[in-house]
Amino acid sequence: MAGNDKKKIPGLAVILDTVKKIFTLNIGTILFGVLLVYMVISMFMYLTANHFTSYQVLNGPLSRNETYTGLAIHEETVVSSSIGGYINYYAREGTKLNASGIVYGISSQPLQTSSTKLEAEDLAKVRQQMSSYSYGFRSSNFNSVYSFKSELEGNILQYAGVNDTVSQNSDNTSEDGNSMDSDAGNSNTTASALTLGNQTLCRTAEDGIILYSKDGYENITEDTISQEDFDQNSYHKEDLKTREAIDAGSDVYTIITDERWSIYIPLSAKQVTQLNDRSYVRVKFLKDGLSQVGQFSIVEIGTGKYGKIDFSNGLTRYASDRFLDIELVTNTQTGLKIPISSITTKEFYLVPEAYQTKGGDDQSAGFLVKTKSGTEFVSATIYEEKDGNFYVEKSAFEKGAVLVKPDSDDTYVIKDTGNLEGVYCINEGYARFRRISIIAQNEEYCIVEKGTTYGLSQYDHIVYDASDINEEDILY
Repeated sequence: MAGNDKKKIPGLAVILDTVKKIFTLNIGTILFGVLLVYMVISMFMYLTANHFTSYQVLNGPLSRNETYTGLAIHEETVVSSSIGGYINYYAREGTKLNASGIVYGISSQPLQTSSTKLEAEDLAKVRQQMSSYSYGFRSSNFNSVYSFKSELEGNILQYAGVNDTVSQNSDNTSEDGNSMDSDAGNSNTTASALTLGNQTLCRTAEDGIILYSKDGYENITEDTISQEDFDQNSYHKEDLKTREAIDAGSDVYTIITDERWSIYIPLSAKQVTQLNDRSYVRVKFLKDGLSQVGQFSIVEIGTGKYGKIDFSNGLTRYASDRFLDIELVTNTQTGLKIPISSITTKEFYLVPEAYQTKGGDDQSAGFLVKTKSGTEFVSATIYEEKDGNFYVEKSAFEKGAVLVKPDSDDTYVIKDTGNLEGVYCINEGYARFRRISIIAQNEEYCIVEKGTTYGLSQYDHIVYDASDINEEDILY
């Protein structure tokens, strides 16, 4: 009869068969059930767990040093030729010549030149220079292309076999062995009587660094400098090198005659305040990563204030650069850098130093606690020693415990407390308090001492925001 009833109800047999298949125990059903339970538990733990952000402790300064683009001013003169003709350059761009050093030769006819193949080593140097410049090139400083072009041409001249010995030391013998007149004049503005073949060789009257360019800044001094001079968009450097014939009186090269030079940098009101008490500052030149110390002062130019950095050497490396990107190395303090938000405080018992003793199998630090039957040694973690007191972990004692002074009948009742600053370290999966000693700080970060007892080490992981968790919380 029951069987007949099932047949009378449309689809009932199909439903019963489906339910039977679903609840039939097999390995697939069991695995699915276990996975479902795991997902439910994981979701519950995630929703009820403490959510936090970790931070890796690294060593470094509190903040990055500020960078500036400075205007370089040095004592320099543009030299012109007293005669016209075709020029052959002997002094390499950026080199320093002694007095009477040969800078260039001039002749009425172009010199017969032949193609010169650079050696593989010299060619590799040229490629390296080009690669280094390309890597550090910035479109906002496009005027540096002209400086690089002049420098590269000078280097190629040297690699191609220009007689640097003649250039640097004014040797009295030419490349072909002919004797040269050593009594030639030494004027910067007139060609001397010194000759080589059909060339008249021109020499410097003073020691100096040779540049084959001019930019109109040669006569600027601190008294004549203006705010408009700092506008790089209107800056233009003229290349004086040419293969064409020049007229008498044409500018040929620039010579820098003093190793003393200065860099001027624009300052904001905040920067003026930060740098006002400095008389010397270390400068890092971003062009090559080298640094040196200069004398620092603040000057007024127009309506603005500018930092002036005076140097007594190092000009040869940057002689061709009118504008220099520099970094003032003012943040010299370094330590373990942590966010301000990670700092918390913890309360400790204060115990006089005189009550400390050692005991136990490992002779660890601790104190003698008075009991009904006498005294008992209790090991305790001491986080800090300050003003004659130890900062002792509160879990070691109960409030009101009586300590006995070693080798004495004096006692001390534990009641006073003090706070220490620290962070929560989570290296082991749960929050542990680590003491810190702040060296310096700003609005967001601070740097703390390394090597403090129960302190931090580089690469430790701490909680970014200490308000997110409590000490001893299990985090993962």
